[in-house]
Amino acid sequence: MATIRTGTKVSWNTSQGPTHGKVVKKHTSDFTFDGQHFTPTDDDPYWIVESEKTGAKAAHKESALTRT
Repeated sequence: MATIRTGTKVSWNTSQGPTHGKVVKKHTSDFTFDGQHFTPTDDDPYWIVESEKTGAKAAHKESALTRT
């Protein structure tokens, strides 16, 4: 997989279909986002991503993101 960094444009799947946006922040230790607790690993960190269409932010594992 190509390296993902803050600002990288990515896509991910949602129940409404593929969504496109950019990476905002990387998490490699436990964190809470939007009322949910997440436990990333060194091999599969979580990223906060921002939808280019709505501006909504969400947390996704790196393995769920595709660089675009």
